Amino acid sequence: MSAVPALPQCSRAAVEDFLFHEADLLDTWRLLDWAELFTVDAQYLVPATDAPEGLPQESLFLIYDDRHRLEERAKRLLKKSAHAEFPHSRTRHMISNVRVVPTPEGCRATCNFVVYRSKNGINDVYPGHSVYDLVAAEGGLRIRMKRAILDVDTLRPQGKVSIIL
Repeated sequence: MSAVPALPQCSRAAVEDFLFHEADLLDTWRLLDWAELFTVDAQYLVPATDAPEGLPQESLFLIYDDRHRLEERAKRLLKKSAHAEFPHSRTRHMISNVRVVPTPEGCRATCNFVVYRSKNGINDVYPGHSVYDLVAAEGGLRIRMKRAILDVDTLRPQGKVSIIL
């Protein structure tokens, strides 16, 4: 079995730049631009904390969005009627330990993350790791699948995830 050749867009440096760009879009609340990073057949998944390796067909998920639903999530979070996020939280997404493996259509990237969230005098920390299936597209990389896995056993004291990881 021969190895899959790496696309130039899938170098570790290019993937890191892409992930840092995604983090910046989220931290600056440019959520519609963030949604544009996904392919039309994309999935955005956040499994429950008690089943981090669960499958959508077998487990409940905190978030299990296709492209349409993630766009709608982005639009909803930007409205004043999204009380959990208006005014918007201050967030800071930190990305580290990026690894990249070539695939026939692009690459699979993994990374660790910590999202710091500050709102109403409360600071929350969301540690975890993500798995991305990235594909080369016109204008650069696009996300076909993002799975953000929280490395906590409970959501307390936060109780919810009202931001995008």
